[in-house]
Amino acid sequence: MTSISTQVDVLVVGYGPVGAAVACLLGKLGVRTLVIDRSPDILQMPRAIALDNEALRILQMAGLREGAFQIRAIPRVRYLSPYAGEFARINSCGSLDGHPKLVTFYQPELERVLRECVAQHATVETATGVEMLGFTDHGDGVRAELKLADGMTTMVEARYLVAADGAGSMVRKAIGQDFKGSTYAEEWLIVDAERPDQALDDIEFVCDPRRPTPHMPAPGHRERWEFMLHPGESPEHMEKEDTVRTLLAPYGNVRDMKITRKAVYRFHARTCERFSLGRVHLAGDAAHITPPFIGQGLVAGLRDAANLSWKLAWVIRGAAGEGVLASYDTERRPHAKAMIDLARFMGHLIMPRSRTKACLVHGTVRALRVIPFFRGYFDDLRIKPKNRFRDGLFAPGRGRSGPPPGSWLPQGLLRSSDGTITLSDDVLGDRLVLLGCAVDPAAHLGESTLRTWQAAGGAVVRIEPRGSEARGTSAWEDLSDALLPGAALVGRVLVVRPDKTVMHEGPADDCERLVRESLALLGAPGSQTPTQQRARAA
Repeated sequence: MTSISTQVDVLVVGYGPVGAAVACLLGKLGVRTLVIDRSPDILQMPRAIALDNEALRILQMAGLREGAFQIRAIPRVRYLSPYAGEFARINSCGSLDGHPKLVTFYQPELERVLRECVAQHATVETATGVEMLGFTDHGDGVRAELKLADGMTTMVEARYLVAADGAGSMVRKAIGQDFKGSTYAEEWLIVDAERPDQALDDIEFVCDPRRPTPHMPAPGHRERWEFMLHPGESPEHMEKEDTVRTLLAPYGNVRDMKITRKAVYRFHARTCERFSLGRVHLAGDAAHITPPFIGQGLVAGLRDAANLSWKLAWVIRGAAGEGVLASYDTERRPHAKAMIDLARFMGHLIMPRSRTKACLVHGTVRALRVIPFFRGYFDDLRIKPKNRFRDGLFAPGRGRSGPPPGSWLPQGLLRSSDGTITLSDDVLGDRLVLLGCAVDPAAHLGESTLRTWQAAGGAVVRIEPRGSEARGTSAWEDLSDALLPGAALVGRVLVVRPDKTVMHEGPADDCERLVRESLALLGAPGSQTPTQQRARAA
């Protein structure tokens, strides 16, 4: 490569799965994007291994179809103690929002299909083997100096910079956003292997104080083990072939296992003070690092990508004011921290420091699971923080007759008048949507308001209960009851953001107000601010 574009809307630093997801989402929205990465190609060693239904849904939004990459559904996660037996479990069988609740995958394959998706977008340019030497946020944009693969340097001007350059992010360091939080003192040996006689279906956490060991299957006859190191055990010793095979011996015939990776890592639980500063936004491990005990590291990064990308696009196209970008930090940082706190809690279950503590903690958890409330709280994953925001880019309200603003709209199967069956996120698309529940929102809007809504990237969609006739191109029948009545009551109207977060909701008669207040939240051209609206109402 000898040249790249020198003026773009968004410069994405880092072409791992999070950077690639950002590029896919921006590309779908027509944003001029340049993605760079120091590595000339995809790293072939696996790193992340688990995705949940939320991550799969975001990958769907990014453009990946079902079956685009190989996954393995995990029916259960079991927590095993040598003193209390199976003291806890998580029931991850089945689907939620159109996707399996929990799967394992092979990261190099996911990155490959994401890059294939990026290549489909004419507005996205990629440059690998390229290093960013430095950058300046001059208020109206970001000027970055890049070292190209051929050794030449060039300057690139971008309106915004997204740093997805990992835990050692030079961008994060450059803007002074040091990580806050603790580093786990324990080091872990990660072993990936392939074997033809794989019999494991569940993820198992062997919570033995002598050597805690998470163990999980993955697609392609792959398995992963994570062995906690004892004090005094060096990485060099633990990564030796003989040591690894001794550790694997209790799990089957070691001679039939092909070891594909063995490396010692120190787990971290950290987040920075701000995910955004000026025109620079941090995403994925550049903003937060989650211990792997709940499989949420990459998932959190994908949530960042979904939340940030559409806001950048709306600001760049002039359909929203620049102030909406502040909501990225407001919305994402508290949820990312809550996930880190959960991972730390699970780490205490997995890593008891003594036999006494193991008996006490594991015995207590097993006893609590006799009580239905506590059993359901853990087994059915109600312990997991919901992807719902306390504050951000949505209208305040409880959503008594529908999903509360700031929460994710459920996904279900919809059928059109011609019989086409589609997941609801694909129907809503990359748009703001005024969603009518057995009511036509357009019938409650004046022509001027409807034109303003459409100019801001808004669309109108109507859903009907199952068994109703869906008439017209904007009407769909809900086959799964996920939206109607699962999410809202007949006669309600929801304003749904492109990332499928509910922005506003109310009765159909209030459509004009819902649109007006939603546009004001966006800071759309010509809209009143929420303060002006309240003054007018008074």
